[in-house]
Amino acid sequence: MTEHELPPLPYDYDALEPSISEQVVTWHHDTHHQGYVNGLNAAEETLAENRESGDFGSSPGAIGNVTHNGSGHYLHTMFWENMSPNGGGEPEGDLADRIEEDFGSYEGWKGEFEAAAGAAGGWALLVYDPVSKQLRNIVVDKHDQGALWGSHPILALDVWEHSYYYDYGPDRGDFIDSFFDVVNWDSVAEEYQKCLDHFE
Repeated sequence: MTEHELPPLPYDYDALEPSISEQVVTWHHDTHHQGYVNGLNAAEETLAENRESGDFGSSPGAIGNVTHNGSGHYLHTMFWENMSPNGGGEPEGDLADRIEEDFGSYEGWKGEFEAAAGAAGGWALLVYDPVSKQLRNIVVDKHDQGALWGSHPILALDVWEHSYYYDYGPDRGDFIDSFFDVVNWDSVAEEYQKCLDHFE
């Protein structure tokens, strides 16, 4: 059984200030993200024990915990990588061209993404859909409700209240605006290229 671990941040805890405070990053990474890692490991341990014993009474709940905690772990890992103290600006190169092709313009994509983030009960994601071979914005509630089967996230924005309430109060829109000041477009472009290499 794989033992999942909390990945270290790719920057210092205070590196995203003033967009996201050191306190929020510390709580969010060390407590919330760690909680999803712990929950995923516990659920997988339960499933392994149930397979060995042949008693599957608690397996449905454990399976649900795998999808919830696993999605939380994977999306948070991408969320941290999608930000940088040297971030901001707009995408360039092939990613910029694809956004313009699929959304009409960068402004068209960003407006739609911000609307998704404002409505989400968990995450706003920019994903690559390998079936239609295009980029899409999707709204994911919690961590695992609303995902598009087969799609691959390349940009993840966490809009759970623990992401912003300490810094911004109820002004989620201000947090979303500040997120764009730290977006690591190099990371997003790298994830996009992985999708092209695999699917196109």
